[in-house]
Amino acid sequence: MIHRQEIANVLKSPTVGEDVTIMGWVRAWRGNRFMVLNDGSGAETLQVVVNGEDFDEETIRAIGFHACVGVTGELVESQGSGQAVEVVAKSITIHGAADLSEYPLQAKSQTMEFLRENAQFRMRTNTFSAVFRLRHALAYAVNKYFNDRNFYYLHTPIITGNDAEGAGEMFRVTTLDPASPPKDEDGNVDYSQDFFGKGTHLTVSGQLQAEIGALAMGKVYTFGPTFRAENSHTSRHLSEFWMIEPEIAFADIDNDQDLAEDFLKYLINYCLDNYRADLEFLDARIKQAEKNMKAELRRPMGLIEMLEFTVKDEFARITYTEAINLIQRSKPYKKKKFEFPVEWGTDLQAEHERWLVEKHFKKPVIVRDYPKSFKAFYMRLNDDNETVAAMDILFPYIGEMVGGSQREEREEVLRTRMKEMDVHEDELAWYLDLRKFGGCPHAGFGLGFERMVMYVTGMGNIRDVIPFPRAPKTADF
Repeated sequence: MIHRQEIANVLKSPTVGEDVTIMGWVRAWRGNRFMVLNDGSGAETLQVVVNGEDFDEETIRAIGFHACVGVTGELVESQGSGQAVEVVAKSITIHGAADLSEYPLQAKSQTMEFLRENAQFRMRTNTFSAVFRLRHALAYAVNKYFNDRNFYYLHTPIITGNDAEGAGEMFRVTTLDPASPPKDEDGNVDYSQDFFGKGTHLTVSGQLQAEIGALAMGKVYTFGPTFRAENSHTSRHLSEFWMIEPEIAFADIDNDQDLAEDFLKYLINYCLDNYRADLEFLDARIKQAEKNMKAELRRPMGLIEMLEFTVKDEFARITYTEAINLIQRSKPYKKKKFEFPVEWGTDLQAEHERWLVEKHFKKPVIVRDYPKSFKAFYMRLNDDNETVAAMDILFPYIGEMVGGSQREEREEVLRTRMKEMDVHEDELAWYLDLRKFGGCPHAGFGLGFERMVMYVTGMGNIRDVIPFPRAPKTADF
């Protein structure tokens, strides 16, 4: 049996003069004497002092960048600055050497693109170990938040016959031979002979199924992978990503906004309270990266300052109509600084959303009551018959963080909306049954998990906050 102490625990309550056994990966090796180890238990490293005369030459040569090493030695007060204690090595075990002549990562700064191509090693870097510890923290906080508020975790299907968004950009799931699939009388692929007896896809959302849970158990949430077959190469899109989707019965759009704002603040506060060291490292990394940038290109606030600012005040709340009016009266609009036109009835673009958040209100903004023309069929129609009870939460740098709505609980209104948007009733008969038998006002929202991780870590590309990104032409690992 292997016996070791985690570095995070050694540093939490160090006992000077005691022997410790630590194991980890070498982050630095200076002068064949000072070895810096990290074992992944936290952001902290522990320095090991190696007296060369106490060890054979072969062992000393095997110590290198990202080699895996075990050390037993005495914990002593550090003679240098930056750490309170260090270990004087008595024995060293080389668990896994790393020949730098062949190892893809070198002991120097690497580009994000290079690290994506070598994702089997990128978690060993300071940046990515911090990012993925924070991803873990946020995932834990999601489940804790809902559990503590009596929500039930619902596992909705990954393979589905429904398109919740109506976008049609879905990955098909089939066992039919693509070279010679069976055809029906009209010459179309006959999916009745497929594995599930119908056409199926990877899900884009668990929302519709979550409504089943909410209208029986009151409050539920989903947290799982979702998929979009969009041929998008931007820094904000993935083909496989994780979604958090709470659904609550006996709730309207105002309840929905309150829940979403409280939830987002809770997630950020959890990281600020429990993962400060990782946030401080990423904060310093961003400041260093922006040091030589023009002032107008730098973030107006540091990472931790921005996170604390986000949770300090209530989010601004406006209607879509008010948002359009504000943008049209703005200096950038009058000076034709926006790339996309702004008029009532068109969806807000990222540049408009970021202006509202970063320039006008200078804090997160909730925009509600969007035109029905570009929103989903299931969103509740407002009394004006032109807008729906939908809301988006906009964050700095990110744009849309949350999208949600009060759901249409009136059966006949829902049927009309489905016809208007060419959603076939026969495919969603069960969804209409929820309104026909014991329906009630209910609401929910979706939070793209990777966007939240981006915001908390300050990373600029969504592919850098998921361990193994899936995107067009990218399906490695």
